[in-house]
Amino acid sequence: MTVTETTGPTTDTCAGPPEHGDRRPDGADRYTISEVAALTGLSAHTLRWYERIGLMPHVDRSHTGQRRYTNRDLDWLALVGKLRLTGMPVADMVRYAELVRAGDHTYRERYELLKATREDVLARIAELQGTLAVLDRKISFYADAGQPPALERTR
Repeated sequence: MTVTETTGPTTDTCAGPPEHGDRRPDGADRYTISEVAALTGLSAHTLRWYERIGLMPHVDRSHTGQRRYTNRDLDWLALVGKLRLTGMPVADMVRYAELVRAGDHTYRERYELLKATREDVLARIAELQGTLAVLDRKISFYADAGQPPALERTR
C-alpha cells in the first residue's frame, strides 16, 4: 500500500498527475530511485529521507531490495513538492501523510491542516504583492532617472 491509498472506496485525489510526461502505464510503473530522482528533481538522499521520516513510507521493494516507485508515488511526490512550496513545515507534511494513511475518517483534520496552510499562503502572497509594488515604484523611478521632465520631452 502506498501513502496515498486509503482503506475506503475513495482515495485522496489531491495529488494530481505530475507535471511531466515520462510516466509509464499503470502496471508497468516500477521506477528505480535514480529514475524518480531524475523525474522529480529530488535527490536520492531526499527520497530516502522522506521514507525515513514517514513522508514517503511503504515504497515497494524488488526481490533484491531495491526501491520500486509507482505512478501513485510520483503523484504523491508532486503533492509534497507543492506543499513544500507553500512553506508548510515538514512536521505538518508528515502529519498530513499520516492522516491520509489513516483513512477517510480524517478528512476533517486534513481539511483544517490544508485550510491553515492556505491562509498562510494568502498572507505571504499579500506580503509579496506589497513588496512587488515597492519594486515597481523603484524601477519606475530609475527608468525615469536622468530623463528630462515630462514637460520638456513633449516639446
